[in-house]
This record gives sequence, structure tokens and C-alpha cells, in this order.
Amino acid sequence: MSKLIIPTYYERLLDMKQTEQGIKQIKDFFQMNLSTELRLRRVTAPLFVLKGLGINDDLNGVERAVTFPIKDLGDAKAEVVHSLAKWKRLTLAEYEVEPGYGVYADMNAIRADEELDNLHSLYVDQWDWEAVITREDRNLDFLKRVVRRIYAAILRTEYLTCETYNQIKPFLPRDIHFIHSEDLLAMYPDKSVKEREDLIAKKYGAVFIIGIGGKLANGEPHDGRAPDYDDWTTETAEGHRGLNGDILIWYPILDRAVELSSMGIRVDKESLLRQLKLSGEEGREKLYFHQKLLAGELPLSIGGGIGQSRLCMVLLHKAHVGEIQASIWPDDMVKECEALGMPLI
Repeated sequence: MSKLIIPTYYERLLDMKQTEQGIKQIKDFFQMNLSTELRLRRVTAPLFVLKGLGINDDLNGVERAVTFPIKDLGDAKAEVVHSLAKWKRLTLAEYEVEPGYGVYADMNAIRADEELDNLHSLYVDQWDWEAVITREDRNLDFLKRVVRRIYAAILRTEYLTCETYNQIKPFLPRDIHFIHSEDLLAMYPDKSVKEREDLIAKKYGAVFIIGIGGKLANGEPHDGRAPDYDDWTTETAEGHRGLNGDILIWYPILDRAVELSSMGIRVDKESLLRQLKLSGEEGREKLYFHQKLLAGELPLSIGGGIGQSRLCMVLLHKAHVGEIQASIWPDDMVKECEALGMPLI
């Protein structure tokens, strides 16, 4: 059954040729700006990793990875990546990247358990990035500075897009607002997570919600996070927990908040052990990635992912991510989108 979000009003501003040209321009320009802002070097990323090493991203811990046997490795199992959250940290160590510098990659993934709608696809493409930091950088002020740099790159890309296509008008605010998920819950205690996100994003236009993964005052997390990459339990000077978060913008075409990036300061040895225990996942301590982290062989880092198709979608004022990327969609969704003037690729 289609989970299509039907926009109140939608006009396709670019034809398919212009859309493809716009996608290339946005991807080329944004990754150059992201690389400059955060001092990142491009690296080649894997499409799959070996199962059982703890390298693949477990997302919320329930999504199934696409798995296949490798003939020349005695049918050892490989998994298509969900993201590169942990692989990037291994890469930082392998390349001996210095503090203040990092890497980024074009990440392509398959998420077979995704619920398909205007924003979610089986195919995921992200700029996955990771940078080395010092012990002194593991604080909320540093996290906010990095968020502002990423948002500045988004604003410059929006400006270029609107200059190229005059029919597209800018809508993003100049500044991004910061709020902790605990404070957001206190503001709207009777609302669901999605409703809280919509209300705060509509109020400010762009927002970074801090503290994703840990339980809030109502006993529930704002959203799920695996216990072994983002640090969502370290207490901050502001009296809250969590050194991670999500960048969301208010998207008028769909009349809702849209997440563009999930990111954060990564776990150190102490927060990894703490979060594995809270999640009942102490068994992961024996995996390859976790052993290297616990042995002090991986650098402290900050990192995240920025959705490529989703960023192109909002900057080109599209109503469905299927107008940006080629994927598989339910037949009823394809027909409905065609009738609404938003044909899927």
C-alpha cells in the first residue's frame, strides 16, 4: 500500500534534462565545498564488507543487510553496507590522517527494509565523511562549529542552484538553530517525535537536534542509534547527554521537516563500553572494529552522512526522491506520482 506524501500544490520546475544537469551541478559543487570547509580528502569506498567484523553500520539494530556468499573465499558472507560510519574510522587510522583533517567518500548502499515514500528509497547515496579530532574537541561547541560549516556549504549550493535556474527561489534561512532533544520534548510533551521535528523545523527553517539515541525524560529515545559509532551518552556542560544529532530543514513543498544529515562526535573507549552495556550488546566487544577501538588503535573522530539524492531533491524543489534517483517503487506509487505530475525515474 502506497505511503506517498501528496503535496498540497506541486509544480515541476525543471524538465528531466534540466533535472539531470542540476543533479550533477549540485553534487560537484557541494562536495567541493564540503571538502574545503572540513578539510577532507576524497577516498574510494566499498560497496560491501565482510560479515562478522563489526564494520557495517547497524542503523537501529533491526534492519537486515543484503548478504551474499563469496565463491573465492570459501563462501564467506559479505554484506552490502548500510553506511560507512565505522569503515571511515578504520580508514583514518590506515591513512594516518592528522587531527583537523579527514576523508569523505561517495557511499552507495542498499537498505532492503526501508519503508518507501517520498523521502526513503531502497537505494541510498550519501557523502560519508569522517575527520580526526583531539580529546579537547570532544565537546558540544566543536560539534556546533562543524554543523555550521556544513550548513554554510548547503547555503552556497542553494545560491548557485537558484542562480542557474531562475524559476527556483531560495527558501533556506541564513542560520541554523540548535536544540537538544530533551528541550524539544519539554516544549512539546504531548507530541510524537515526528510532530516535534515538524514544529521546530517550521519555526526556525533549519535546525540541528542534539542528542539522538539516549533515553529522554519520557523513557524513550528521540530516535534510534547504534551503540558503537555516535556518542549519545557523554554528559555535556549544558547539562544534557549526547554529542551527536541531525540536521533538519523545513520543506514547504511537502509541508514537513526533512532530515539532510545524521552526524556526531564518535565514541571513545569509555562511551563505547557504556553504550554497548546500555544496549545489551556487550558481545560486540570481541569484533574486529571494536577490538581496535578498545585497544586505542583508532583515532578520535567526528563524522556523518549527507544524503545526496535528498539534498538534490530539496534544492531542485522536487516532491519525491524518485525524481532524482533510479530505484524500485510500488506500482501504485509510480502511477500516483505520474498522475500528480512528478514522474519517477
